[in-house]
Amino acid sequence: MGRAPRAAAVLELLRFCLVQANFAPHFFDNGAGSTNGNMALFSLPEDTPVGSHVYTLNGTDPDGDPVSYHISFDPSTRSIFSVDLNLGNITLVEELDREREDEIEAIISISDGLNLVAEKVTILVTDANDEAPRFTQEPYVVLVPEDTPTGSSLFKVHAVDRDTGSGGSVTYFLQSLHPTKFAVDRHSGVLRLQAGATLDYEKIQTHFITVVAKDGGGRLRGAPVVFSATTTVTVHVEDVQDTPPVFVGTPYYGYVYEDTVPGSEVLTVVAMDGDQGRPNRIVYSLMNGSGGAFEINETSGAILVLQSPAQLHREAYELHVQVTEVSSAGSPAAQAMVPVTIRIVDLNNHPPTFYGESGPQNRFELSMYEHPPQGEILRGLKITVNDSDQGANAKFNLRLVGPGGIFRVVPQTVLNEAQVTIIVENSAAIDFEKSKVLTFKLLAIEVNTPEKFSSTADIVIQLLDTNDNVPKFTSHYYVARIPENAPGGSNVVAVTAVDPDTGPWGEVKYSIYGTGADLFLIHPSTGLIYTQPWANLDAEATARYNFYVKAEDMEGRYSLAEVFVTLLDVNDHYPQFGKSIQEKTMVLGTPVKIEATDQDAEEPNNLVDYSITHAEPANVFDIDTHTGEIRLKNSILSLDALHNITPRGDRTWSLEVQAKDRGSPSFSTTALLKIDITDAETLSQDPMAAFLLQTKDNPMKAVGVLAGIMAVVVAITVLISTATFWRNKKSNKVLPVRRILRRRPSPAPRTIRVKWLKFRRTKTATKFMLTEEPPKKTHNNSSPGDPPPPKAPALPPPPRMAPDTVAQWTVPTVSGSLTPQKPQQSPKPQAIGSPVRSSMVSELKQKFEKKSIDKKAYF
Repeated sequence: MGRAPRAAAVLELLRFCLVQANFAPHFFDNGAGSTNGNMALFSLPEDTPVGSHVYTLNGTDPDGDPVSYHISFDPSTRSIFSVDLNLGNITLVEELDREREDEIEAIISISDGLNLVAEKVTILVTDANDEAPRFTQEPYVVLVPEDTPTGSSLFKVHAVDRDTGSGGSVTYFLQSLHPTKFAVDRHSGVLRLQAGATLDYEKIQTHFITVVAKDGGGRLRGAPVVFSATTTVTVHVEDVQDTPPVFVGTPYYGYVYEDTVPGSEVLTVVAMDGDQGRPNRIVYSLMNGSGGAFEINETSGAILVLQSPAQLHREAYELHVQVTEVSSAGSPAAQAMVPVTIRIVDLNNHPPTFYGESGPQNRFELSMYEHPPQGEILRGLKITVNDSDQGANAKFNLRLVGPGGIFRVVPQTVLNEAQVTIIVENSAAIDFEKSKVLTFKLLAIEVNTPEKFSSTADIVIQLLDTNDNVPKFTSHYYVARIPENAPGGSNVVAVTAVDPDTGPWGEVKYSIYGTGADLFLIHPSTGLIYTQPWANLDAEATARYNFYVKAEDMEGRYSLAEVFVTLLDVNDHYPQFGKSIQEKTMVLGTPVKIEATDQDAEEPNNLVDYSITHAEPANVFDIDTHTGEIRLKNSILSLDALHNITPRGDRTWSLEVQAKDRGSPSFSTTALLKIDITDAETLSQDPMAAFLLQTKDNPMKAVGVLAGIMAVVVAITVLISTATFWRNKKSNKVLPVRRILRRRPSPAPRTIRVKWLKFRRTKTATKFMLTEEPPKKTHNNSSPGDPPPPKAPALPPPPRMAPDTVAQWTVPTVSGSLTPQKPQQSPKPQAIGSPVRSSMVSELKQKFEKKSIDKKAYF
């Protein structure tokens, strides 16, 4: 038993020694302004965003053990910060508000697992400009007498800003879009009446003043901000007795009528104290002008007439009414005076009245023709208007009530009585066709009377018709279609024209005229257009007709319309071939074409279809139904195949072809067609024969080709001759050229083309053949063996020159000597024997022979 307690004591001693050997951790004290350590003298702005890292707890353990950090708050307060146990980072978790809590007490601790060290710290919350000024003791209502001196202090406003520093300082100013009578002290907030400004209850009873309180500004969340607040100060102006009485409803006019009873009220004047806030009692009185005929009630201001109207000898009375204020003490105060005019007038008891020839009348009737001249007076109306009252009561206006702008009434203003005249103002509107009766109200209404008495009379005008309208067709154009085979007298179209006039003037007579009207007639009364009894219409000759139709009334007024008649084609023509028997030449592989024409005017009557009605044998040819092209069947590719089909081996076939139109009923025509068939190889051996064969069906084609060839030859010849002429003319010498034409023997004709060319060559060569005269013994320097020299060409006529130009004509050189169809006349003997002519001929002879030998020209 003794050993056990001793052992436990030893163990406890050992454990105590070990604990005493472990040192406690501690925080670093880095001083004010540091963001890590033990939060000594740490401060934080109140606008720090929640979630921000605001501080780092930092400490160490002398034994080198890891440490952990903790922060805690008073249980009665909120937890504002959180801490990272290992890193010591402190984060803001709730918003700060310096105005509510400017210091935060917290307990921070550091632990190494065995030892815990805790410190109490105070965190200062610094101010940010997050509060706006606030006015105290609102609302602000001030009562100010209207006679308050200018510059007086009226009221003091006060605003508080809970921020510190410049953000908590408040200044004041007024906010107004217009000039104001008030001012506020910038620092104290005292509201004053500006110098020179006065208050007037009679003008404005209440003033609303907007005061702005603004802080000195500061920073909030890093940005400069300024806050302000506004309040309204209501200034009620208190009335004081400073305004005299004022009459209401001036000027004052009263009327006494002929039936007014003495003691009756004429009118009432009304006055009130100018100081409406605290008004005094007022009293009325008549000062002068009544002459004992009128009196006034001193309390109500009612003016009474004391005499009958018959005793009032003046037309008007000028009264002066005085009103006096009575103060609360009973003494007279301010006064005012106003004039009152009272007129003695006749009673307006007679309305205007219309009179006719027999007395009062309220209906007047008249008959007249339509469209009278502008400015014409309606003399059939004899109207008088009268008002039995006197003066202004007898003045009234006249006007017509009804369709405007047709008539006007004269006079328009009447005093007592006038003769009424009605004048035409718009003649075009007086139209019988639009309205057979015109009704108006003649209105007479008083002008200056309160009663505005009036009376009316009916004006009834019966219009009589005149011939003022032209017959008008229902359409400007009429279009009709009739078949060309319509018999004579057939109806075409009915035209209609309307004349709004009545009686004989409205009767319309129809007629037609124009270049296309010969085949048509029109009924003069009904307007029905029909064909002449003998008319024979033909759409192929004339498909359309147009002419004019005329509608005329009994006085010759008329209008025109145009009629277009189209003939509908009828299938009345047979298709026609050019010949009843036709011959065609077909080259193997090339179709031949037949053509028939149908003289009908329109489709499908003039459309033709083709067919072969009879052929022997029947399996040789095909025909295109629409074009009329006939070709060999596809199985026939050569003449040999064609000979195998026909036993006799003929090259000419006869077909019976039919042309049939597409009309209803349909017409057809047949013709006999002879076809001569050859192949392309045969034609290639003789082009001329091929050409003649191809133009066999069209001779004009061959004539055209021949004419073209001849034109080309003539053109080439003319060009060569012209070029030679101009070349020799430039040389200024006569150099005749002798061209010897030698005939070549013509070969035997082999084909038709060779004969044709031979004939053409022979004929052309004869035109250019030289004719040589027999030698004459009269030529000088010539021997019998020499050939005779060529005849010199005749000199051309001299050119046209200006009268003052002198030029020697030179003989141009020609390209040769052409022998005309008729022989030329021999020159005179004396000319031949002349030495000049002989020498010229000799020279020409030598040059011509030399040039001929060098060029060796011949045809």
